[in-house]
Amino acid sequence: MTKRYKTAGRKPKPSRGGSAADQAELLRVATEAREGAYAPYSNFSVGAAVRAASGRVYAGCNVENAFYEAAHAEQAAVIAAIGAGERTILAVAIVGGPAGRPPRDAVPPCGFCRQWIFEFAPQNGDVTILGAGGSAVKRWSLRALLPEPFGPSVIRRR
Repeated sequence: MTKRYKTAGRKPKPSRGGSAADQAELLRVATEAREGAYAPYSNFSVGAAVRAASGRVYAGCNVENAFYEAAHAEQAAVIAAIGAGERTILAVAIVGGPAGRPPRDAVPPCGFCRQWIFEFAPQNGDVTILGAGGSAVKRWSLRALLPEPFGPSVIRRR
């Protein structure tokens, strides 16, 4: 299940993914979302939070099934945002690692989730992605993680 988190009216700067407080909030929400993960097959629980252009934060967690198809945490958070009427994602936070244990390393989104994030990125593609593990927080740009995205411009060229 995904949750919607309302912010205190702060809107982050799109090119920076928000203030330090905005980023800390995203990581907190992703950490909380991870607690709801259902990962009995991979034993790898992931929580994600996305901040939409409205400033609202949406969360999601990974959910697996015996068929080995899974809903990814980032995908679930994006779907929650889109279902609430959002159309632009400015920042993403991801917290993942072995179920039942604190994450040791920052986890970037997989290729599938990078494409999901790109679909709802601002036109300039500038999305900040945060990953937390242990005491470290890593920061990536979507452009660095997905340098050649498949998007509407590719489809329109056909």
